[in-house]
Amino acid sequence: KLSINAFDYNCHLDLIKLLRQEGELVKLRRARQKMSELFPLTEEIWLDWLKDEIKMASESSEREKVYELFERAVKDYICPEIWLEYAQYSIGGIGQEGGIEKVRSIFERALTAVGLHVTKGTALWEAYREFENAILETAQPAPGSVPSLEQQQVLCSQLEKIHTLFRRQLGIPLLDMEASYAEYEEWSEEPIPEATIKNYKKALQQLEKCKPYEEALLGAETPKLAEYQAYIDFEMKAGDPARIQLIYERALAENCLVPDLWARYNQYLDRQLKVKELVLSAHDRAVRNCPWTVGLWIRYLLAMERHRVDHNIISEMFEKALNAGFIQATDYVEIWQAYLDYLRRRVDFTQDSSKELEELRSAFARAVEYLKQEVEERFSESGDPSCTIMQNWARVEARLCNNMQKARELWDNIMTKGNAKYANMWLEYYNLERAHGDTQHCRKALHRAVQCTSDYPEHVCEVLLTLERIEGTLEDWDAAVQKTENRLARVNEQRAKAAEKEAALAKQEEEKAEQRKQARAEKKASKKAKKARIGDKRKADDEDEGEWGQEEELPSKRHRGEGDGVLPEEDMEVETGLFGRSAPAKPDGPANPKEKASTSRKDIPKVFHDSSKDKVTVFVSNLAYTMAEPEAKLRELFGGCGEVAEIRPVFSNKGTFRGYCYVQFKEEESALQALGLDRTAVEGRPMFVSPCVDKNKNPDFKVFRYSTTLEKHKLFISGLPFSCTKEELEEVCKAHGNVKDIRLVTNRAGKPKGLAYVEYENEAQASQAVLKMDGLTVKDHVIKVMISNPPLRKLPEAGRASTFPAPRQVYGARGKGRTQLSMMPRALQRQSNPVAKAENGMVQNSPASSSEPPAEPKKMSNADFAKMLLKK
Repeated sequence: KLSINAFDYNCHLDLIKLLRQEGELVKLRRARQKMSELFPLTEEIWLDWLKDEIKMASESSEREKVYELFERAVKDYICPEIWLEYAQYSIGGIGQEGGIEKVRSIFERALTAVGLHVTKGTALWEAYREFENAILETAQPAPGSVPSLEQQQVLCSQLEKIHTLFRRQLGIPLLDMEASYAEYEEWSEEPIPEATIKNYKKALQQLEKCKPYEEALLGAETPKLAEYQAYIDFEMKAGDPARIQLIYERALAENCLVPDLWARYNQYLDRQLKVKELVLSAHDRAVRNCPWTVGLWIRYLLAMERHRVDHNIISEMFEKALNAGFIQATDYVEIWQAYLDYLRRRVDFTQDSSKELEELRSAFARAVEYLKQEVEERFSESGDPSCTIMQNWARVEARLCNNMQKARELWDNIMTKGNAKYANMWLEYYNLERAHGDTQHCRKALHRAVQCTSDYPEHVCEVLLTLERIEGTLEDWDAAVQKTENRLARVNEQRAKAAEKEAALAKQEEEKAEQRKQARAEKKASKKAKKARIGDKRKADDEDEGEWGQEEELPSKRHRGEGDGVLPEEDMEVETGLFGRSAPAKPDGPANPKEKASTSRKDIPKVFHDSSKDKVTVFVSNLAYTMAEPEAKLRELFGGCGEVAEIRPVFSNKGTFRGYCYVQFKEEESALQALGLDRTAVEGRPMFVSPCVDKNKNPDFKVFRYSTTLEKHKLFISGLPFSCTKEELEEVCKAHGNVKDIRLVTNRAGKPKGLAYVEYENEAQASQAVLKMDGLTVKDHVIKVMISNPPLRKLPEAGRASTFPAPRQVYGARGKGRTQLSMMPRALQRQSNPVAKAENGMVQNSPASSSEPPAEPKKMSNADFAKMLLKK
């Protein structure tokens, strides 16, 4: 795998793990070496490597190799554990010449790097003191002997070293400072100096300010980016450079794949510290961790130039950047432009020719060719449609090298790349000629511009006339006027034709819309006539059975993700019917058993949903309409959650199951447990289970179970084959990190949609997976992978609910209502316009046919409306 893709981070880890298990030490060392050349290694990898090498190091030459390995380890990340291991290992070489001073040097470097670490710095200070105490013990004279003057000086010097370590430590805010202070009091034979006590109290106060941020880090989950950012802001306000550097390093150790964090750290080092070794080391680690981020490479090149790094090293770094694998074509344009800017700053343009100038021209030519060949082949575009690099080259030749001939050649090449139709490109060239060329070439350029420009020809014509007005002869003026008039006339003619064509298309669309409207009107009229014929046959005593109008309202099409909501009371077909219309009884009964079952359901007395029992009730939806015995089926499903008090399936007025129902339990705990059955497959469809909540009374209530905001640890994958299973997708994803969960998106019928959400343990693994998986082919399908950031969900319009809301409209294929028939109960119509009924039960003088406008009915609540109908 690594021979195919050397940048597969997880594959490196797997290889190292296998070789370590097999005990292949030579191959293991080689594998670690290769990985360290490509990536900065984590603290755990370095410690394992160092411990393995320490076991094998016996001779002095091998010890030196271990020292070199430690030096590499402490450069990748600032880790207290590695520094402590380094210092303790160096104590083993104390017997060698200069061994004691070498140990002290390593301890001092460790304190500079991580001695300010609030939670882990104390261990280093204590290890350093223990080492100095051990030296003190060896310097003590033998019992009963009198120390010489030289021995007394050595003892006093060693005691002063330990005193100094205590005083330095007590001036730094570290955890368990009180214990260190008590230890100093017990150890010291002299009173603690006032200056030390003052510094100690000041450090204690500072520790109290830091504690909330440290506690937030301890309680947060990896990668703790927000908590670290708050800590960084706090330290930036305090302004201590050493502490700012340390907190940045701590944050980067856990967020090494966050380019913005590296950028902010490098910017701080560039502008504030300006220490060459620190700055360049941070930039180098940044591009090794996030090689795909072009901004980090550009900052690195600028930092190297700022600190006067050798030209060959900068050129090598630029070549590495070209091989970093940027994700956009424009990234290559940016890195080339940064490098060309650097080369231009090296040239002394007072000389007619120089090695630096030739290198700059060669680099410009190579950049143009690179974008044309390498970048365009990979991205199907050069990333530089406006030819900005060639424009800059032309400016350099014209302004700095006084070589307008070369500049004109470059601009001629630019125009042949499809830029001749843009006015701004011609004016850019004209301005260059105006500043460094001559009037003849300016006139020639503008004449060509008038002929070729298609976006803003008026602007170019105006510039040409202005030039001739100031510098041209009468013949030049006449030629310019004639050319501009002819050109503008052609342009206006073309625009008129385009407008006519657009108007014709618009007219055709209007005619088609009118035809569709007429067809709908005819269809509506035929339906109305048909229903009128049916209504003529009804008996007068059937009127109360049709209280909800002449056509039953169909269920509204719900938007994606809303399937587990509860219908408002006014819009429901009501559980087992809310005063629904019953079909006229047939003397012989239906021959079909299903029809018999439907007919029997119509006879069941219909009841309201009791909102006081919402807490012990769940709303179940998205069930199959063809479910034969929904009550028995659901009682079996929900029986395991607790005792079921009642199951109320919802049927239409024709007696068919509507696909949703209410399940009422005896206990509230049972209802909560039932919510866990959400998305359970029932007869091939996912069953939606949600709390029983009236959305009219609680418009802000949401039952969508998944996050609709940015989740940096979760990926959204599209383009998957419908046959892809969860296990197959997990096999692909787990190569890039630990997969916590995978969700394949399905429609209401349970069929896959080719979409999935994959959750990783942290942002770093998700970022790595995006880089490696985007564009991957899975079963002949090219998938797209991105960080999960769903679009905002539409909120219900304010003010929608009213005392008696209008019934929801069911939309047809073209957005119009399937029926324009009134959904207003005739009982309300009779209140406002009482009329006599004909023998067949139809209203003789409806509000629509009345000469006077009907009075507006009094608004009624749901309860009032129900009481009125019950009284009837």
